[in-house]
Amino acid sequence: MSLSLSAMVAAAHAEMSAQSGAETFAQMPAATSVPPNEDKSIRPFRIHVPEAAITDLQRRIRETRWPDKETVGDRSQGGQLAKMQEIVRYWGSAYDWRKAEVKLNALPQFVTTIDGVDIHFIHVRSKHPNALPVVITHGWPGSVIEQIKTIGPLTDPTAHGGSAEDAFNVVIPSMPGYGFSGKPTGTGWGPDHIAQAWAELMKRLGYTRYVAQGGDWGSPISEAMALQAPAGLLGIHINLPATVPPDVAAVLASGGPAPAGLSDKERAAFVALDNLYKKKRAYAAMMGTRPQTIGYALTDSPAGLAAFIYDYNDGEPERLLSKDDVLDDISLYWLTNSATSAARLYWENGGRPIVNAATQKTDEISLPVAITVFPDEYYQAPQTWARRAYRNLIYFHEVDKGGHFAAWEQPELFSAELREAFRSLRKSI
Repeated sequence: MSLSLSAMVAAAHAEMSAQSGAETFAQMPAATSVPPNEDKSIRPFRIHVPEAAITDLQRRIRETRWPDKETVGDRSQGGQLAKMQEIVRYWGSAYDWRKAEVKLNALPQFVTTIDGVDIHFIHVRSKHPNALPVVITHGWPGSVIEQIKTIGPLTDPTAHGGSAEDAFNVVIPSMPGYGFSGKPTGTGWGPDHIAQAWAELMKRLGYTRYVAQGGDWGSPISEAMALQAPAGLLGIHINLPATVPPDVAAVLASGGPAPAGLSDKERAAFVALDNLYKKKRAYAAMMGTRPQTIGYALTDSPAGLAAFIYDYNDGEPERLLSKDDVLDDISLYWLTNSATSAARLYWENGGRPIVNAATQKTDEISLPVAITVFPDEYYQAPQTWARRAYRNLIYFHEVDKGGHFAAWEQPELFSAELREAFRSLRKSI
């Protein structure tokens, strides 16, 4: 993505510069309990990581104490030593965080305080009239960095194969405890609370009609928004839908064989989910039960943090993203010291699987729901399950490329899906 997104970004950036009191990374206040007269203002925000923090990171990498080599020839025991040494040593010697900082600071960024927590967000308005506002939620181990490649295609569709009528005004918040948002000092910041905060954010921005989108944690947060149905929310789009039926979820939890009577696509989904439950849920289990304990390792060791995120992502750079892409995200976790505060979201959610229809109460959602299925997602939601789970499913499409980080991996395709998914709702704005 070009650092100069468009004239609209430059104009918004100039507007920010003209205002006083811009927040920086080093000046972000800690979250506190909700004051009686909370400051609801929206303040400009710029990132500047102190050079001492980068120097400290590089020193810690140089002093890494490595484990012994795995005893197998594959990744079945986790991240392989040679690969992790390659990634981490590149991080400490050739990677440049300042490039990521420049990319982020080229965008209009703001912070506002909601329920005692400072919420950082990117907000880019389209130059096209009647653009549809959308709030897009990232996941773990992601951040707003996942979505920035989509800002151009979404806000300026005429430069990316769309028409002016396809334009969006884009709002991308950092979840509480993630990135440049504040860290909750008390409990209660689960998906339901975040959903309420996003509705308040859109209200403060003056949007009376808008849509929501999310993958990973963004899916249950968007689903919670649809359940709460705040004034102005027209519908949601998700790319990790909670379609798993209760009977299938029960078998997966018990480790039993696939239920009888599944179609080919349903059986393929079951096999993928079975693998997810047996392998990937180990990460969720650790963070969902002991976020503080795992946080000591992830907060003190850059190599530990990189291995945790890199292995969870199945070696993402070798598939669709560059080393720098992934290290931008890992660096954001390190430099904001947010590995522990981010992991607490799993604890707040009580270990409930986010893909299960029953736990997400999808049958109670009456607002329109749109789904895109990406082929390299953890599981490919069958349309039969999706129609059972969401009674007002207005769009379901299986695309031919992209995975769990769809917006990051395939920004043009992801943006085209949002245009198509929400086209029928634009008449409401």
